[in-house]
Amino acid sequence: MAGEGIEMGQMAAKSVQVSVSHGRSSSGTGYHGGVSTSRSSRKNMERKFGSLSMLSLSLILLSSWESIANSFASGLLNGGPAGLVWGMVLSIIGTMAMALSLAELASICPRAGAQYHWTAVLAPPKIRAFTTWMQGWITVFGWQAAVASICYLMASQIQGMVLLNNPDYASKQWHGTLLMWAIVLFAGFVNIYGIKIMPALQMLGGIMHITFFIAISIPLILLSRRSTSSFVFTELIVADEGWQSHGVAWCLGMLVVTYCFLGFDGAIHMSEEVRNPAVVIPRILIQTIAINGLMAFVFVLVILFCLNSVEDALNPQYIYPMIGIFKSSTQSVGAATAMQTGISLIGMVSNTGVVASVSRLTWAFARDGGLPFSHYFAHIDRQQRVPKRAIYLVCAAVVVLSTINAASETALSAILALSTSALYVSYLIPIVMMIIRRLDASKGPIQFGPWSLGCYGMAINVFALAFGIFVCIFVPFPTIIPVTAANMNWSGPVFLGVCILLIIDWVFRARKKYIGPMMDLMQPEIKRNIP
Repeated sequence: MAGEGIEMGQMAAKSVQVSVSHGRSSSGTGYHGGVSTSRSSRKNMERKFGSLSMLSLSLILLSSWESIANSFASGLLNGGPAGLVWGMVLSIIGTMAMALSLAELASICPRAGAQYHWTAVLAPPKIRAFTTWMQGWITVFGWQAAVASICYLMASQIQGMVLLNNPDYASKQWHGTLLMWAIVLFAGFVNIYGIKIMPALQMLGGIMHITFFIAISIPLILLSRRSTSSFVFTELIVADEGWQSHGVAWCLGMLVVTYCFLGFDGAIHMSEEVRNPAVVIPRILIQTIAINGLMAFVFVLVILFCLNSVEDALNPQYIYPMIGIFKSSTQSVGAATAMQTGISLIGMVSNTGVVASVSRLTWAFARDGGLPFSHYFAHIDRQQRVPKRAIYLVCAAVVVLSTINAASETALSAILALSTSALYVSYLIPIVMMIIRRLDASKGPIQFGPWSLGCYGMAINVFALAFGIFVCIFVPFPTIIPVTAANMNWSGPVFLGVCILLIIDWVFRARKKYIGPMMDLMQPEIKRNIP
């Protein structure tokens, strides 16, 4: 089986010259790709990432314990410490089931388009073009919102540190907009002109991810007051401004820790720049969830045992309560600044990896004819060997979205709320298709890649589906009661609005033009799985 993985990796490495074409397949396999292909080195990206550098990229792309440091206060509002601790356990198990399910699919078809390519392999011919087009757009929208969210988070962290060192600082929304511009432009510059050092940069980020975890946790443990074990493991808090139902509050608190694993598919979108991806990518997905899950769980315990006041966490003095915890524990502004700077540095490196992943996804969707001006955005720069135009597009979208922040933070939050709903839906669609394919014996045995779930596949797929549906149900719930325009959870309405617009566009325009992913580039083993 390992030999098959090497062969798949070598075949996927063959270059592609892309030109738009809109012909349907004459075979019984359904749709051919939305682009025609021929071999040319000008359209192939270099496989510059090894296993270790890609694992580092995947680890810091999630930045799990760092995400907990930034968002744990929302979990205290709904569910409290018990919700965070036991919600983390369920989140790790559920996310691992989803990662295992996607890892199996990544081994069958290790391509940058990932989710929508897998749907193309598994979907019935009659709905293949529509489902891949919808899923491609949903995944692109979700990841684009995630990039903007990270830039917004980084900008807010910087403003929080400024406030820590200068209590007279008056935070303005346009300050955050300018910081977002600087952050995303830095990430774009590194992705284009520093691509040669990207593997080394991600390795450095992976080292910081682990060493800063230790360097920050130890002072907190040694210097902070201790909370009781009963508070950490059994205290279920229902705040006055949160849901009064203990069950709903616990579920919403669990979403806070689930968010720290959002985007674990990032490494998959780099498949075409990794050596032997059919073997390496599945292994990286599992290692990423295992390592980040352990670190995030330990850091949740560290925060809760070192938490001085729930009230202070719910009403942070420095934008993020973690900055206040750093200061109260160390009794030093300088030490608190240094600790938060460590988290922010990891975030900067993480953002370069996120931009890389999203630009590859965008490039792949353009290569398959899914974007407007697809031929233009499917271009690979001859000198840098990166999808420069797709990188420009991703960065430009963040610049536009950050401009909204200068006028209305609520409007920006409404758009950024799309990321969780969109990405989870993008995970669930191929999992559902895989379950249906497993149940349909008439199409013969599935031709798995070099890594598969074996006899446990169906059970893991079903559990992953149940967990994903559970998350999608509670993602649109508001976290603060009563609901106002300012505190409204806009993820549901925004996601529904995007889906309606996509359906309208499909009916009146896209169905006449979009064909689907490039089936003619898929290996024979993959083609045998196509209905």
